[in-house]
Amino acid sequence: MRRIFCSGILSGFILLSTVVVFSQNIGSENQEIFGEFIDRSGNEYRSASGKPGPKYWQNYADYVIEATLDTSTHTITGKVTIDYLNNSPENLEFVWLQLEQNRFTETSRGTLTTPLQGDRYASDTDGGFLIENVEAGTGTQTSPQEYFITDTRMQIFLDEPVKAQGGRLKIKMDFSFKIPKDGMDRMGRMSTKNGTIYAVAQWYPKMAVFDDVTGWNNLPYLGAGEFYLEYGNFDYKITVPYDHIVVGSGELVNRSEVLSRTLQKRWQEAEKSEDPVFLIREDEVGDTEVTRPKSSGTITWHFHMENTRDVAFASSRAFVWDAARLDLSERQAMAHSVYPVESAGEQGWGRSTEYTKAAIEFYDKTYYPYPYPAAINVACNVAGMEYPGVSFCHYQSRGQALWNVTDHEFGHNWFPMIVGSNERKYVWLDEGLNMLLNHYSTLSFNEGEYPSVLSQSRRFASWLTSERREPIMTYPEIVDRNNLGMTGYYKPAIGLIVLREYILTPERFDFALRKYIERWAYKHPRPVDFFNTIENVTGEDLNWFWKGWFYENGNIDLSIEGVSRRSDGFLIALKSKGEIPMPVLMDIHYEDGSVESVKLPVEIWYRGPEWNYFHRTDKSIVSVEIDPKNILPDIDGSNDIWPAGFYDQ
Repeated sequence: MRRIFCSGILSGFILLSTVVVFSQNIGSENQEIFGEFIDRSGNEYRSASGKPGPKYWQNYADYVIEATLDTSTHTITGKVTIDYLNNSPENLEFVWLQLEQNRFTETSRGTLTTPLQGDRYASDTDGGFLIENVEAGTGTQTSPQEYFITDTRMQIFLDEPVKAQGGRLKIKMDFSFKIPKDGMDRMGRMSTKNGTIYAVAQWYPKMAVFDDVTGWNNLPYLGAGEFYLEYGNFDYKITVPYDHIVVGSGELVNRSEVLSRTLQKRWQEAEKSEDPVFLIREDEVGDTEVTRPKSSGTITWHFHMENTRDVAFASSRAFVWDAARLDLSERQAMAHSVYPVESAGEQGWGRSTEYTKAAIEFYDKTYYPYPYPAAINVACNVAGMEYPGVSFCHYQSRGQALWNVTDHEFGHNWFPMIVGSNERKYVWLDEGLNMLLNHYSTLSFNEGEYPSVLSQSRRFASWLTSERREPIMTYPEIVDRNNLGMTGYYKPAIGLIVLREYILTPERFDFALRKYIERWAYKHPRPVDFFNTIENVTGEDLNWFWKGWFYENGNIDLSIEGVSRRSDGFLIALKSKGEIPMPVLMDIHYEDGSVESVKLPVEIWYRGPEWNYFHRTDKSIVSVEIDPKNILPDIDGSNDIWPAGFYDQ
């Protein structure tokens, strides 16, 4: 008996040891999935809860710009005064500016890194800035300073440093450039039968961002990477030929000086109208007696915009112009559309203002108040590009294509115009979040007049399993151009829809997203600030989700391995065959026609990829289905249903 007893103890010890070792191996493997993988700790500038920290700071830049458009040479000539506020804890002995028009030269880094076959960012190369009369000073006076221009960046060396925590710097300079015809699909000029349309952006020297993460953010302007800008107030004047109409970011300050009495009256009608009102009809394009206060020379349009990161404008004698009231939650504003007669009609840009209103009003009421006095849609040769309060969209877009591009570009007023993320590095943090908003705006518009491409996530399975796929976090200038649409736009939006509708709930996710916008409005968040906010507000550990979906190339593949009857219920064998685990949402269909929904938490996969769920019931199960609403981009839908082929029977 003693020998048997000892043998039993020894056998038990060996068995226990085996179990412990086996568990440790599983734990080690799953630590790679569920454990911490990046440093998301907080500091005095950015808290671990996702809020700006108690000592968060950012610098500001106010601009006063006067510019003239010469239509004979397609050039802009102007002067800019920048008032720069240094709130950082460092004295700045030099400052960096962005000169993005320098991208349009034969020797720019962007030109030299454009493939021979061209791509979306191929552009004119006979442009670039001419910079003259550069002065700067930390007092009331400015004086010439030494400066250095390299590619799309300009460094100004200062005689006296800008003091930390409140020091100010004034910069003045003259600039000019030729407006490119093909401006990297972000700006440009286009000929129409009634004149040239100029869509003008990246048009003035602007301050680079100095922040607590990188210091000076002075990555060159190459192509795919967009913009990262400081906030400030803008006062700008654009002088154009007398027969041009100018629309731009912000408030038109001198409306009575640049609009004819007829247009002023129509403007007032549009301010009160839910439906678009024509300021300039198709048959009035070019009729200066009706639409212009002058009959010769030039005229100066004056705009003002506060707390914005950028401004853009468009100018032409070829514009049809209509406008309507924006019904916003906190302010009065207007939606405008300007387009050539080639784009007019109810099947074309005749619905642009309707689309603009619907998009802006949805985002304003659903996520965060729209802050600008106008939302202006400009038809031009740009496929789609956003600026604060102004969108450039392609003049040939019609029907759903026009809705999609209008909705998308105006959605960008929330990301990255209000929430000022770094687009040079993190394309998904504005494009992906914006695509998420676009999905729900599209579902809402006219009770679903147009379908949303993101309603069918499994259609993207071929890319998700492609050997050429890349992680979302890949920088836009590094990612394969064929992958940019997925890594920057679709995949992050799909993941966030999964987070909202499958992992969390719409109510919990929407509350957290609104908190993220509120916390980081007119500030500079990083990806971890978004991750930390969502987790802290929803109360969920989502480390496994951020890692698998955003940082890696893994996929989701949940499987029902089998269902077997037990005395008082059924045993459902489940498996996570993919690299990214997920909670399991199942619909259990009974023989009597009833359906029961079950949700198992993601923690069932903590110790391995297999899980047995015992479902207690006295009914007979006829089928079980994972993810019955097909929200997950599960790469193998054939194993989501038991018995296999049930719906084919």
